[in-house]
Amino acid sequence: MKIVLAYSGGLDTSVLVSWLKEHYSAEIITFAADVGQEEELNGLEEKAKATGAAKHYTLDLVDEFASDFIFPMMRANAIYEGQYLLGTSIARPLIAKAHVDIALKEGADAVAHGATGKGNDQVRFELGYAALAPNLQIISPWRMSVFRDAFPGRSEMIDYCKTHQIDVEASASKPYSMDRNLLHISYEAGILEDPWFDPTVESNKAMYKLTVDPEDAPDVADYVELDFEKGDCVAINGTAYNPADVMRQLNALAGKHGIGRVDLIENRFVGMKSRGVYETPGGTILLQAHRNMESITMDRELMHLRDSLIPKYAQLVYNGFWYAPEREALQALIDESQKSVSGTVRLKLYKGTITTVGRKSPYSLYDEDIASMEGVESDYNPDDASGFIRLNALRLRRRALSQGKPKGA
Repeated sequence: MKIVLAYSGGLDTSVLVSWLKEHYSAEIITFAADVGQEEELNGLEEKAKATGAAKHYTLDLVDEFASDFIFPMMRANAIYEGQYLLGTSIARPLIAKAHVDIALKEGADAVAHGATGKGNDQVRFELGYAALAPNLQIISPWRMSVFRDAFPGRSEMIDYCKTHQIDVEASASKPYSMDRNLLHISYEAGILEDPWFDPTVESNKAMYKLTVDPEDAPDVADYVELDFEKGDCVAINGTAYNPADVMRQLNALAGKHGIGRVDLIENRFVGMKSRGVYETPGGTILLQAHRNMESITMDRELMHLRDSLIPKYAQLVYNGFWYAPEREALQALIDESQKSVSGTVRLKLYKGTITTVGRKSPYSLYDEDIASMEGVESDYNPDDASGFIRLNALRLRRRALSQGKPKGA
């Protein structure tokens, strides 16, 4: 039997290489998707083979991740439950795609992953496998009682790694899980499972990797200008960048000012509530700039229609339905809405905050003459408002006359 395992080099997948090889008497091929982890991929091939893998792939997917996944999602202004910028969620369909590609190339019998049986990632990965390679067998050890009996908690896995001399970042002194990519870092489990625990205390400052504590950020603000073309950021302060480099530049700038930290309780697709701490520095800047670019270039009714679809789009990404026809249809509408979203937004960054201080566009729908309160002549005639108000008030007037005042009036 040949199994391709999605491998991060972290605690769970380090254990899984050895366990799958023994349990299935299988040849294990590991693969890691480089979606912007940076230094975390160093030495991964050597580590995988030392743990029992016959072959290892590390695929550079950073450019594809930025251009084909992050940017389309940013065009949608997608935020899950009003707070989460979907950093982990959006990486999963790309990882699933690469996983399937390697399995088919190697003629593997199965794909395996280390997602827990209580989390969202098991769903996201497996929905991707189903959409792209429906005949591949899927192995999910965390849903197997024999595996859970051997490893009822993280402490047993840490002990296993110590016994087998497997180097992992998780330890008794740092008992939480971490997932990093170009868009964000997430922290959850362990000490963070207590929703009252404060992760910003002095003793825990080292947990954060992308952002400084806003209290420690510079006392002088930075101004930054983002240029957009059809909804995508194409330049920063006048310098053109590809999507991946846009994210790198914004991550560094936002991180310097402590921008992009979120601590939330979210509703997982599998039904439970979960506490997560996230750093999404560049994405936070990009989202605010994009929204403000739209504010000056997008028609009101088109914006309201698109905005009404954001919760559904975000839910589809969060739940793992990237390759579903409804997400693809929504994306088509969203991308159509972006045709005139071009121009420049100026932001002020200071101690964890972003203030929009300017926006301009050759496609601007903002007319200073119309908006002016100084009596400037324009196409807008205030006399027209009388009939407009009268017609909109008609139903309210009839209700009051025939049914009485509204409750609470």
